[in-house]
Amino acid sequence: MDRLIYTAAGGAARILEQQSVISNNLANLSTAGFREQVAIYRAVPVEGPPGLPTRVATVTSTPGSNMRQGVMMETGRALDAAITGEGWFSVQTPEGEAYTRSGEFAVSAEGVLVSRQGLPVLSDDGMPIEIPDRASISISGNGQITALGAGDRPDALQALGRLKLVNPPVDGLERGDDGLFRLTGGAVAQADPQVRMVAGFVEKSNVNAAEAMVAMIANARQFEMQMKLIQDASSNAEHANSILSVS
Repeated sequence: MDRLIYTAAGGAARILEQQSVISNNLANLSTAGFREQVAIYRAVPVEGPPGLPTRVATVTSTPGSNMRQGVMMETGRALDAAITGEGWFSVQTPEGEAYTRSGEFAVSAEGVLVSRQGLPVLSDDGMPIEIPDRASISISGNGQITALGAGDRPDALQALGRLKLVNPPVDGLERGDDGLFRLTGGAVAQADPQVRMVAGFVEKSNVNAAEAMVAMIANARQFEMQMKLIQDASSNAEHANSILSVS
């Protein structure tokens, strides 16, 4: 088969892979704390018989995420929280501790503070945080959670714990299939007292809708170009066969 077809087909496959990443970013446009995933092309050597050391192919890779901060949106909910600047909230998953920027917290049926995904939110001692029934909750700028029971005096605040706020090196974080980040090798980050947050706000996704739409359109045009190359290769082959054929 014409080598042009292999080249064009490989390019089309890479474009479709990148398009799926862009589509996922757009799908999470309204997901609090979402970090835009970055997709790039990179060259890889072709594995095969010796004698072709210059042959290369391309693959789509997702080397990291865009870590710029999203827009802060005021919600007024006492359980909503947003980190200002760098840092992460800590949650407990079946695979271990993970980190997120999403602060849309709620109280589970068991009375435990959980994330939007229903995962227990961890305190700075690595334990889930229990919330008293019908208590009025407030969260301070350093993550300290206090509760005021129904009918209690304003000075009868009860300390429930402090959110585990961490700030590990960005290059040491890996994005999981669940959208959460984890330290490479399964390590656990230590609480960082310098991380600050604000209650009653959530951080929106940092995906720029206009930029993502432009990227999708550009990818679509590139895909059409690859398809046109395949059509041209097929047409060239037909013309060549007609010339060589014996009438």
